[in-house]
Amino acid sequence: MIARTWRGTAGSGEHGVAYERHFTRNVVPQLEALPGHRGAYLLRREHDGKVEFLAMTLWDSIDSIRAFAGASPNVAMVDPEARAVLTEFDEFVAHYEIAHSPR
Repeated sequence: MIARTWRGTAGSGEHGVAYERHFTRNVVPQLEALPGHRGAYLLRREHDGKVEFLAMTLWDSIDSIRAFAGASPNVAMVDPEARAVLTEFDEFVAHYEIAHSPR
């Protein structure tokens, strides 16, 4: 299994709420419909007056990620609605093989 991670920052609490809502209402349902997708987590913390997010999605393989992200799976997929509320975000993602899982 592969974990795909990405970070973004919202400038205010209101924008943080908007991004979290976007992730749960739009991103997660789209991902759940894709073959090979195994789950999504959105971690949130307030830091230096901003709201920082770390998104982690789980996938069966890099091939299932390519089916979602295209030929360049290391490029972040950040749609216009997310860009509108984030002050900064990673242009690229990181992929990690799951070395241990509690299950």
